[in-house]
Amino acid sequence: MTTFVDRVELHVAAGNGGHGCASVHREKFKPLGGPDGGNGGRGGDVILVVDQSITTLLDYHHSPHRKATNGKPGEGGNRSGKDGQDLILPVPDGTVVLDRNGEVLADLVGHGTSYVAAEGGRGGLGNAALASARRKAPGFALLGEPGRSGDIVLELKTVADVALVGYPSAGKSSLISVLSAAKPKIADYPFTTLVPNLGVVTAGSTVYTIADVPGLIPGASQGRGLGLEFLRHVERCSVLVHVLDTATLESDRDPVSDLDVIEEELKQYGGLDDRPRIVVLNKIDIPDGQDLADMIRPDLEERGYRVFEVSAVARTGLKELSFALAEIVSKARAAKPKEEATRIVIRPKAVDDAGFTVTREEDGLFRVRGEKPERWVRQTDFNNDEAVGYLADRLSRLGVEEELMKAGARAGDGVAIGPEDDAVVFDWEPTMMAGAEMLGRRGEDHRFEAPRPAAQRRKDRDAERDEALREFEGFEPF
Repeated sequence: MTTFVDRVELHVAAGNGGHGCASVHREKFKPLGGPDGGNGGRGGDVILVVDQSITTLLDYHHSPHRKATNGKPGEGGNRSGKDGQDLILPVPDGTVVLDRNGEVLADLVGHGTSYVAAEGGRGGLGNAALASARRKAPGFALLGEPGRSGDIVLELKTVADVALVGYPSAGKSSLISVLSAAKPKIADYPFTTLVPNLGVVTAGSTVYTIADVPGLIPGASQGRGLGLEFLRHVERCSVLVHVLDTATLESDRDPVSDLDVIEEELKQYGGLDDRPRIVVLNKIDIPDGQDLADMIRPDLEERGYRVFEVSAVARTGLKELSFALAEIVSKARAAKPKEEATRIVIRPKAVDDAGFTVTREEDGLFRVRGEKPERWVRQTDFNNDEAVGYLADRLSRLGVEEELMKAGARAGDGVAIGPEDDAVVFDWEPTMMAGAEMLGRRGEDHRFEAPRPAAQRRKDRDAERDEALREFEGFEPF
């Protein structure tokens, strides 16, 4: 059964914002006490957080759909809805977040590093928050904004200082088991190692991590063997260690040609030319292995490689190799630029930036795109005439009508607000009426201006009396 997964496609969905509440305060002797609808709660975010205790993406391989909770709707009595709970997804150190097109969205390195993969929707405002001097009793509330959703790809790139590369059965697993406390699977057949193994090595005052990268054979960079799956795990390493088998039983192989093949695969993969290399001649405890190591060592040193002869079984040459690696790792760490404190960059909005654009498409449709107009449309209840009128007022104040006129729009032309797959389309009329004006001035409640019920009943009785008296001929009311 698979226990290690280093690449998954994750479907994430943030929580929706709760709807605002349209409510009027009522109590004894105060039938119309004013608007008291509360705001809706914010939808929960989906957040990726680096957790050092996590080493695989296996959980997301089995459960790729993740969704945060929705915000609660507002209630009367000025009670706001509860915010949705954020969904925290722990990921291994070294996880790269990409979109479906392969563009890198975030590189998560370091414990606690986080990235918001999907942002929760805003809660809608209740009618209490929408009340103003002109709009004393709004009969509507704003809807909650839908949360963001989409597909992301998670790729794990092992965070290690040293990478052991080489042919299968070259002794990489044996070497990492004696250099560190790691306990990888070791056997005498190819492709014993199916997942990268990590170990921690202490050499003097330097502590570094070492990774065993499996599956490199000719054609690995094109997908043969396991190389394409695990070559990404060497990208973050400071030094590459070629582990060469000096006691191979295959007649068509020798350590030098093995080195050339692996170097060609690394070159084809790309991005690793600047990494220092060390060559380890393994299995010198075997007589033929020692003889072959003595023969090829001068050739390798002539190429510029530092060469170490070791035996993982006899545990010879390990101390020299460990301290040499520690020296290279220390230099690489010292050469890295110092991490600076996060700078807060404030980018003021341009004076002439309206926050939206109006474009005319080939079919004559005018499309409005912008964060504010699109959000306002999503939060409008189109079954409520007063809410539609409020939207029209907001768009007019933002300058949308003026820009439509400048773009050549005329009465009756089609206007779409939002992207092609999710837009609100309507026939544009300058100074849009939207039907809300038939209710009076927007936001006004004529019930406040109506006479008291008892007075109205008296007027109704007087009118009935007058009507009855008119039936008598020649009667004129006083």
